[in-house]
Order: sequence, then C-alpha cells, then structure tokens
Amino acid sequence: MEDNSDNHLLKPGSNCWCMEQARRVAFLVDGEDYFRAVREAILQARHSIFILGWDIHSRLALVRDEPEDGHPRELGALLDAVAREQGVEVHVLSWDFAMIYAIERQAVPLFVRNWKSHKRVHFRMYDQHPLGASQHQKVVVVDDAVAFCGGFDLSQWRWDTSEHRIEDPRRVDPDGEPYPPFHDVQMLVDGDAAVALGELARARWQRVSGDAPAIESVPPGQDPWPASVEPVIHDTQVAIARTLPAYEGDPEICEVEQLYLDSIAAAERFIYIENQYLTAHCIREALTRRLQEQDALEVVIVMPEKTGGWLEQHTMDVLRSRLVRKLEEVSEGKRLRLYYPRLSAGSDTSLMVHAKVMVVDDRLVRVASSNLSNRSMGLDSECDLAIEAQPGSAEQAAIKQFRERLLAEHLGVSGAEVADAMEAQGSLIAAIEHLRGGDRSLQPLNTEVDADVDQMVPDSALLDPEQPIDTYRFIDHFVPEKHRSHTFRRVLVAVVTLAALLGLAAAWRWTDLGDSMDVDALAGYADALKAHPATPLFVIAGFALAVVFMVPLTLLVVAVVLGFGPWLGLVYALAGAELGALLGYVIGQGIGRDLVRRHAGEWVNSVSKRLSKRGLLTIITLRIVPVAPFSVINMVAGASHIRLRDFALGSLLGLLPGVIAIALFADGLVRAIRTPDTGTFAWLGVAVVVALGLLLGVRKWLRTTTSEKESV
Repeated sequence: MEDNSDNHLLKPGSNCWCMEQARRVAFLVDGEDYFRAVREAILQARHSIFILGWDIHSRLALVRDEPEDGHPRELGALLDAVAREQGVEVHVLSWDFAMIYAIERQAVPLFVRNWKSHKRVHFRMYDQHPLGASQHQKVVVVDDAVAFCGGFDLSQWRWDTSEHRIEDPRRVDPDGEPYPPFHDVQMLVDGDAAVALGELARARWQRVSGDAPAIESVPPGQDPWPASVEPVIHDTQVAIARTLPAYEGDPEICEVEQLYLDSIAAAERFIYIENQYLTAHCIREALTRRLQEQDALEVVIVMPEKTGGWLEQHTMDVLRSRLVRKLEEVSEGKRLRLYYPRLSAGSDTSLMVHAKVMVVDDRLVRVASSNLSNRSMGLDSECDLAIEAQPGSAEQAAIKQFRERLLAEHLGVSGAEVADAMEAQGSLIAAIEHLRGGDRSLQPLNTEVDADVDQMVPDSALLDPEQPIDTYRFIDHFVPEKHRSHTFRRVLVAVVTLAALLGLAAAWRWTDLGDSMDVDALAGYADALKAHPATPLFVIAGFALAVVFMVPLTLLVVAVVLGFGPWLGLVYALAGAELGALLGYVIGQGIGRDLVRRHAGEWVNSVSKRLSKRGLLTIITLRIVPVAPFSVINMVAGASHIRLRDFALGSLLGLLPGVIAIALFADGLVRAIRTPDTGTFAWLGVAVVVALGLLLGVRKWLRTTTSEKESV
C-alpha cells in the first residue's frame, strides 16, 4: 500500500505522519481487557517500556483478581519489579497538569519527581507545550515490539468490564471508592508500527528531559504480544496521525484534523463515531458539507449523556448544544442521530463514553486519543491510529465486526443481531432504531441546555481553544477595557464556577484530615475559641495557616461566619485570608521560580510572567476570576517578584467582594434554614444584592483604572 494516489484516503505527509506495517492488530474494548493486556506485555518486556499519558496513577490495579503469576497488580509496583528483576528501562511521561485537575490526580507526582524505588524507572512530567495546552497522547510501547494507542490513560476511574454493571464491587479506585461505569477503546499493534510509536515516545521523552533513550533490538524469539489478546487483522498498514502545537521552534502538526476532514469528505453511506466531546468547528463544517453533498449519508454519534462533572456540563455541554443545533438544521434530524448508552431503564446511571473511535463505511477505522474538540485539532498533543481497508478484504470484515461489537455492547444485543438488522434495514440508523428499546440500550441524546446558562457561557475561543490562550485575552475577557453589557454576567459565572470548583483542588482531597475538615467541625473549633482573650489572634493566625496548607478558602470563610457571626466572622476571614496570602507570597519568594513553575501548571506560570507589568490589576482579577487555587496564586506571585505593595492591595481589593458575598450568603442561608420565615428570606435576598453591588463596584473601578493606565 505504498501507492498514495487519490484512491487511498490515508496520505503520509498530509493526514498522517507515516504508514507502517503491522503483522497483528487488535481492538481492546474497555478497561478489563486493555489493562490485563498491558500487564501481560509489561511482564514480557526485556529492554524498554515507554508510557505516555494525560494522567497516570501508580496505584492503578491492572487486574482485579489475584494474579497467579505472583507479580504485582498495581502499575507502579509492577514497573518497579520488571526494572529490578528483568533489567528493563522504564520511561513514564505524564502531563505536567494545571492545578485545576489536582482533585482527579494522584498526590505523589505533584510533590516528588519519582514514584518508584528502582533507578531504572524514570518519571517525568511533560510541560513543553504552549499556554493552555496538554500532553494528551496515550501510548504504551514495550520493547519496540508491541504498542498500545487510543483513548485510555493508565489511571484511576478507567477500569470496567464490557457488561458495565451499575454496581460492580471491583470497579473501585485505589482508595477503594466506587465510580460510575466507564467505556474506552485502545488499539494494539506490533511490527514496524510499534517501532514507529516507540520513535514517537522517545522524541517526546527527549523533548522534556534532553536524554535520548537507546534503541535496542528485540531478543530473538521474544514476543511481548499479550497472551489474552487474539489478533483480528494481520499484515496491514497502520497510519499514525498527530496533533502537535507550534512551540519553541517546533512546527505545528495538524494531521489529526486533516484526517478527520478527509475521512468525512470521503464518506458515502455512514459515519459511526464514539467520542467524549463534540465542539470542534471544523468537524461541524465538514459534516455539514458532506450531509449536503451526499443525500444517502447517515451520521451516528455515541456520546456520554453528560460529559463529566458540573464544570464540564456547564461549559463543554453548552458548546456541544450549540454545535448540534446547527448540524440538525442541515440534516433535519433524519440523517444525524446522537445517542447515549443507557445501562438500565430503572437507573439514572448512564455510561461514561470516553472512547475516541470513528468508522467510515467500514472502509476506515480510527482509534484515537483525540476528541472532537477544537483543542485536539491544534492545541493538545494527540496520537491516533487508523487503518484503511479495500472493499471485500479481510481488513474490511474486521472493521465491520469491530463496529458491530461496539453497537452490540451499547444496545444490549449480540454482534450477530446488529449485523442482521443492518442487512435487513439497509440503514445504520434504521438498524439501531429497530434494536433499541431494551433495558440496556442506546437512547436519543438531548443536547439542549438551559437558555440562561447558554447565554452566560462564553464562546469556544476561551473554553475550547484551537490555539494557545493569550493571558491578556483571558483577563480582558472578564475585565474589558470598554464596557460591554454582558461583562458582569461573565464575571459572575466565572466566580461561581471557578471559585466553587478550583477551590476543591487542595491537598485535603487525599488525606485523612479531609474527613474532619468540614464546616461543622470548623465551626465547632470556633465555638471553643470564643471565650479566650486571644481569640482574634488565634483565629486570624489559624485561618492564615490553613490557607497556606491549601484548605479551601470558601470552607474557611463559611466556618468563621458560622462560628462568630456575619460581621466578626467577615473581619476574621478578610484578615486571615490577607495574612495567608502574604505568607504564601513570602513562601513563593523563598522557593523561587523553578519549583513554583514545576507545580503550578502552564496557565498560572504564564500569568506570573505578566504580573510585574500589570501587577495590581492582574492580582485583583485573579482573585475575582481564580484560574488556580488561592494558595498557588500567592506563591506564583511571590516567585514572580511582583511588588509586595501591589500584591497586598490587589489581594485585599480582589478578596473583598467574594469574601463578603460568601459571608453574607452563608449567614443568610443558615438563618433561612433555621427560621424559614419572610424576614430571614428577605435577609438572604439583601445579602445577594449587596454582593452583586460589590462586584459591580469592583468591575467599574477595574475598567476605569485599566483605561487610565492604557491612556498613559
């Protein structure tokens, strides 16, 4: 298949990096099969293992039963064992994530550079990317002989069986906590395709470490192909497509986007998609064009009912809704269907679809790390695998069976039933509709969102960017130089969304202290202090220390308000928060830029570069629109050498509206709950009005000050 004529969809140098031969290919559906296969391959490694991920958890249990081979179940211990016992060099590369994701991730890589005990296990966090980008490739390469690539991270909350039982005692995270059903897909290849993925992994490692790991030949007779996996395709060409953003001299690579566009443009009968997101403008435009050009084309997209937590539901789900409305206008709802997998009619638990799969006419199959989001097209690093089949070939039969297997899983039927329905109905959508309706089934996805939420959420240029985010643009979006009538609404949404969620990204998430640090406990401590003459000193100092140690600021404010009342509690909260901010600033000065840079995340690091130029305004803005936890911003400010005067004043002014709003609202809410009468509800309304007035006043001051500075 070296011929790259127009008869072939895959074209190296255009929509893929390269096409390499694989002797064997397999599709691994869901975590039970994938993680077992990874473990089997790792145990057969003889010289090298490379792992690239968006997130990696050392305590991930790769198998949930007790292994008979005597080797560890957990990823970190297993890698340590093969390094120690088999002399394998292990390279683990995970994204150097921003603090917004701290609540989802293992604490250890955040504070130490290595999670292992053997010198041959090398761990790095990848930060060589533009502002706002992430390392999103998910690749495992063993001995350059076998390689896994697709949507799976070797992390918590990913393991599940294909049955996706609503209650499964084995589906727990490393702390023993259950999580919802999860669906993903990975492709397994060997031969030259695995060698190419090994080359990609080495290049990524060298980019962040400066070291170039040696390439060694596989020992004769050694085959790390996992015993539990049966190949479904033999002797075929596998294309590798990448997204790599332009960064420090490296050119932008958009093979992922081009392959999506070319695949859609070539579709004749149907496009079957599984993906977590649907927000990319280029995908909407390509689907629109092809639906208009090809009257017989059907598009089926299987997605999660809701993309994730509260934040994603109020951002990415809103962007999805906007895109789908435009698509449905073109297809008139007849040739475009969006579904989500319902697991039981008697439960509101639906399947989290994390897979990134596309099948076009059973001619092309793609298993990817890339989402159908703008950032996957040009900002995040991605790696996708694709196979193109000729009509009537064994590859085409295998792609067809893979698609039928996915639909069968979601519809709660067999693969044979899907094939029979497709043949009888002559239509992908008609076949799905014929098979739908069981207890476990695909359900039409309602993408509509509340109109008020839709109006308040900004456009995708900020939430789902295709290019690196400019810090000034982010700040100016919330604090513009010229008045816009909807600015305050955006500020309010940002405050409510980011302050509520980013504040949770603290160390208390993964320690036993988190169990005792609730509002009632903290209010109880406050009651015990009331009678002591040194109460103000104790409370303010304790508040400040808690801030430094990353106890959520909102939790602390609510606690002192409940313990000391709205007015005294407000004074204590402001004083404690300001003192805590100053302590964090001093710590940042002492630690220095390098250490803060490693742990703060690229977004916050970029903000630190701007602080010395617009220090006061930026600090005020970051307090109102917190792009990272309160304590992290304090340390970044100290490491950036912003003037202490600007930092102290900016912190006080920026904290004032938020702390007052929390204090008044908390007091009003408690009164309304304890004494639900007209007076207490009126007090709650007054608290909200006062908080909004303060935000408006700060906004006006910011706008005036910014205009004055720009005119100088």
